Amino acid sequence: MERARQLVGEMLIYCFAVVLLTGGFLAFFYNPGSHLVVYDGSYAPLQGVPMSAAYNSALEINFEVRGGLLVRQLHHTFSVLLVTGAVVWTLLGKFRYVFALLGLGLAVLCGLSGYGAVDDLLSGTVLGRLPTPWWYGLHLLAALGLGAVLVISSRREAARHPRTLRFVALSLGLTVLVVFFL
Repeated sequence: MERARQLVGEMLIYCFAVVLLTGGFLAFFYNPGSHLVVYDGSYAPLQGVPMSAAYNSALEINFEVRGGLLVRQLHHTFSVLLVTGAVVWTLLGKFRYVFALLGLGLAVLCGLSGYGAVDDLLSGTVLGRLPTPWWYGLHLLAALGLGAVLVISSRREAARHPRTLRFVALSLGLTVLVVFFL
């Protein structure tokens, strides 16, 4: 059971790396502003509609940045996989590891704050009253915390059960396989 938990932990590291890379790409084009702007992009049904600057920049990434929609979808898919993997990782540890519980909490916080940063799904709710730049900052802080938890836990598990080339290849292969079935 410990090797299975270590395998899931390795898969989480790879998922986090993809989320970090895609998030870095998206950050170049994202505007976390919560002030209202009028949409004038290429998506005709929304032209002239007032919306937050954050949602406007998300639409620009989708429709006007080359490869932007693909990168957003990859970011979302690997984020969902990261949260799901954190749940499995915590369950395999039978809730006895503090790092697993902390990682699960941070993964959920990253997902929630990511939705709040785009200002689309939480807009108009109780959680939507928090300004969008706060959501974006919370998202970045939670992501850094999650990365630290994953790296520290992975190093501790690797000290107990050293990684082999076959183990790394298996974890990479399983990560790719899970993404294709997701």
